[in-house]
Amino acid sequence: MMDPTKKELLLEVNDLCMHYSVQGGFFDKSKGLVKAVDGVSFKLYKGSAFGLVGESGCGKTTTGRLIMKVMKPTSGSITFYDNKLGPIELVPISNKKMRPLRKKIQMVFQDPYSSLDPRMTIQQIVGEPLRAGGRGELHEYKNKIADILQKSGLSPDYMDRYPHAFSGGQRQRIGIARALVTQPQLVIADEPVSALDVSVQAQILNLLKELQQVFDLTYLFIAHDLSVIRYMCDTLAVMYVGRIVEIGRSEDIFHHPAHPYTEGLLSIIPRTNTRTKPGKMLKGAIADASNLPSGCYFHPRCPHAQDICKNEYPPLRDLGNEHQTACHFDLKLKGI
Repeated sequence: MMDPTKKELLLEVNDLCMHYSVQGGFFDKSKGLVKAVDGVSFKLYKGSAFGLVGESGCGKTTTGRLIMKVMKPTSGSITFYDNKLGPIELVPISNKKMRPLRKKIQMVFQDPYSSLDPRMTIQQIVGEPLRAGGRGELHEYKNKIADILQKSGLSPDYMDRYPHAFSGGQRQRIGIARALVTQPQLVIADEPVSALDVSVQAQILNLLKELQQVFDLTYLFIAHDLSVIRYMCDTLAVMYVGRIVEIGRSEDIFHHPAHPYTEGLLSIIPRTNTRTKPGKMLKGAIADASNLPSGCYFHPRCPHAQDICKNEYPPLRDLGNEHQTACHFDLKLKGI
């Protein structure tokens, strides 16, 4: 985990938006916009683990893909602070100029089955980022691949095997090895354990924590499971329909949630202490990003909603201790 007394900026996201035009009708005319990501801002510090959490469809995975430059945002900025080159604005640069940075920003995918090419050996899969990133001797590649496989909990003897010969947990270890073989500064982990059995999930999470210490990694951890985020991340942001509704230190948010949506997410986590008062369970479905409600997007599901919530969207405001929330009647201030 990050030393809170030494913060060095690695990634800064400002007012990031990704809007899709909805087509329909006989002439295939535009019928509106889907606001998948709508004004997201946060900072990620070196050596830290930052979590993005929310229900499916909230925009967290799209945010990760925008940072990876898999897609181009509608607006906003993404600044990567490279150790040698300094601050680099990622949005306007071409794919050619982005290519050298690929080895510094890597991704671990959700599904270990579909993220590995079944026609390639493990050596080819893990070594692909090395070949794409520049020249090198074959024996150097093999040594690096063997070393990262071993650190990921796999035998180097597996290099000539194909993905079908491995279990789900082993395939995710291969995916992790592929992401780390270039020694990146930032790793975006998109739901890396959601497709695995519970017993295997714990092993993969422990591995990711160990590797963070070994390689001094910085994580952007995307998940819908708050218990996973709590274990992995020192800071988190809660997203709802493309916007951040609460952001702050993990322990502060878990002990003192300030937004009704966060409270609802926390209520889903199984409680070991039966004397702990449960939070209010979430009701209804997540808002439609192509037909958003007026005012606060969460007000149709919120047990504390009042007239102002239906008419005005609340801005993020500071609660102190690096804790912010977007709620007119936040739980922390009102004591609800």
